[in-house]
Amino acid sequence: MVQVLGSGAYLVNGVEIIPDDEQAGVALKAKTDREISKESARKGTIAYGILEEHNTSGNMGKLRIKFDKLTSHDITFVGIIQTARASGLTKFPIPYVLTNCHNSLCAVGGTINEDDHMFGLTCAKKYGGVYVPPHQAVIHQFAREMLAGGGKMILGSDSHTRYGALGTMAMGEGGPELVKQLLSQTYDINMPGIVGVYLTGEPKKGVGPQDVALAIIGEVFASGYVKNKVMEFVGPGVASLSADFRIGIDVMTTETTCLSSIWKTDETIKEFYEIHGRSEEYKELNPADVAYYDGMITIDLGTIEPMIAMPFHPSNTYTIAELNANLMDILNDVEKKAAVSLDGAVPYTLKDKVRNGRFMVDQGIIAGCAGGGFENICAAADIMKGSYIGSDEFTLSVYPASMPVYMELIKNGCAATLLETGAVLKTAFCGPCFGAGDTPANNAFSIRHSTRNFPNREGSKLQSGQIASVALMDARSIAATAANKGVLTPATEFDGTIGKYKYHFDANIYKNRVFDSQGVADPSVEIHFGPNIKDWPAMEALPENLVLQVVSEIHDPVTTTDELIPSGETSSYRSNPLGLAEFTLSRKDPAYVGLAKEIQKAEKERVQGGHPCQAFPYLKEVMGTIKEQFAEVNHTNTGFGSTIFAVKPGDGSAREQAASCQKVLGGWANIANEYATKRYRSNLINWGMLPFLIPEGELPFTNKDFLFFPGIRSAVEEKAEEITGYTVKNGSMKAFTVRLGDLTDEERQIILDGCLINYNRVK
Repeated sequence: MVQVLGSGAYLVNGVEIIPDDEQAGVALKAKTDREISKESARKGTIAYGILEEHNTSGNMGKLRIKFDKLTSHDITFVGIIQTARASGLTKFPIPYVLTNCHNSLCAVGGTINEDDHMFGLTCAKKYGGVYVPPHQAVIHQFAREMLAGGGKMILGSDSHTRYGALGTMAMGEGGPELVKQLLSQTYDINMPGIVGVYLTGEPKKGVGPQDVALAIIGEVFASGYVKNKVMEFVGPGVASLSADFRIGIDVMTTETTCLSSIWKTDETIKEFYEIHGRSEEYKELNPADVAYYDGMITIDLGTIEPMIAMPFHPSNTYTIAELNANLMDILNDVEKKAAVSLDGAVPYTLKDKVRNGRFMVDQGIIAGCAGGGFENICAAADIMKGSYIGSDEFTLSVYPASMPVYMELIKNGCAATLLETGAVLKTAFCGPCFGAGDTPANNAFSIRHSTRNFPNREGSKLQSGQIASVALMDARSIAATAANKGVLTPATEFDGTIGKYKYHFDANIYKNRVFDSQGVADPSVEIHFGPNIKDWPAMEALPENLVLQVVSEIHDPVTTTDELIPSGETSSYRSNPLGLAEFTLSRKDPAYVGLAKEIQKAEKERVQGGHPCQAFPYLKEVMGTIKEQFAEVNHTNTGFGSTIFAVKPGDGSAREQAASCQKVLGGWANIANEYATKRYRSNLINWGMLPFLIPEGELPFTNKDFLFFPGIRSAVEEKAEEITGYTVKNGSMKAFTVRLGDLTDEERQIILDGCLINYNRVK
């Protein structure tokens, strides 16, 4: 199905792979009749060309990227704009689109969600942006329809910002990275590795884009093969895929932990732009006649089978046939993994879903940026035509990704076909993807064509004794299961016809509802604020020394941003930094907030000119121990706060609040063996937190221990490769070593200043 090359590789004329081994030079010369250097061939990738066009540093090893466009949704844009306003924003310097697809239901917290929407509309008017009202489109579908362009780059404050299939290199990052673009600053990274994804063949009937995506994720996630790299899709198999099919694979590349993605483009993509009235945005993109890739994944599309990602991660993949053939063995394995993910907090089993030897599903969802596309829903309608989901437990909800898609489903009859089966059609909304819509019953099992299936992401609350779980599947197999009244069924067992429907895009829907300033700012507009929209609290610069208390210790193999700051009902509070911070780690470590607040009292007392030990008496003994070795240390040159340890934090969402909530509660650092994603590490840095790294093995501290980092400010200024810290315990100090990893000069200064807001104020 999917094979991973153990080395780099050259791609010749887009069709022949030559592994980077001892024979590579000879093979290349035989094919091209010339000497080819690896460095010159690196410049032959599509990704290199796009990055070069957007790099402002003059150094392709150290990129300083300026993006063409920005996009955010309604649980990120308030914080981003508030940060930018605090840093001197007067006008959006490039197109910035504010969509409203996460808090669309306005169901929690009274008026606060619609206040956020009105904030967005008035900011679009004041600063010269674009505002997409609730229920019109999910963020990424609108971007595909109206923003993407060949050879362009888009930055979004959502991790699934991926438009590579349309020839657009897009990246999902935490909000502060968008703030930098709004302030005409740059996105600074080392040149990423480029991994080729070489496609051949064509998918069999019943296999959809989610199946291909899950096969890739299952193969590469654990090894980190594409982590923080760009995936570049090439090969003759690309031509066999429709635009929607490519888009469906592309959006899921986020779950591999890659940095971005890009695809070769052709007449199919040209037609996509023509259909959407934007033919001028098409650009043919192909690798050069010789291109070098840092890795190569090969996929014979014809060998891909209907897939399922079992709880609780998109990489926990099996073919549906394999699961059905080995139910009890696989369910045992799922339960063992769940015990780690859930910390044994609640009993969890899926064996009660097995009835008469078949696996029974409680709910199906086809939704959002991954599942809500036109072709996915049309295929589901064809598979379900003439069937009924029945009147028992099983339910099916379908969310078209935009109103133009919804309109076309009405016109071509697919909407009526689905409604007749007992399915429910809903408006464009991202809720099922993050736990704000269609939350299943306790112990229920949901199959979803959406992006993630982390614990509690479907909306259940572990802290309330609730557990439900999600498996990821393609819309086609969800439809086959629905037609079979909830019996897990791969779509390859459907023996009818899956049609090819012509798509007609109706631009009038957006013309009539979307506010587009055309880049013209109106400074006279007053911003609409509500009682939940709060400014960021003041944050201090990094002091010369730090005393930190470890207030959470997490040993899961991977910690998601959902576990650091929950999604779902907390989304309504993302405009209120202090209010949202109360939910930090609430699903993973409910004691965290209280412990963090206790040590934070010491720092607040220090900043106000008082003595920290009066606010937090435990410090008296700690400071006494420290002074025995470091006599010059006192509360005027030492800051106090908290830190957490996690093995590999930050998988999943780009949400900056996973870091900012810790900062608001007095966090100065994270300590980890590895950071799961670049975007989480960037969020830590942009909120003035130290991204410490410590080698795997026995930790020199445990939860509630105090740590002392002397001269930490000087260490950051002087670019120290290793930093000595001390565990302060029982009247003694034990040294250990941490690293900060690569930091740009700007990132160092942001940490020194205390956060990005302070950095820009100083500038």
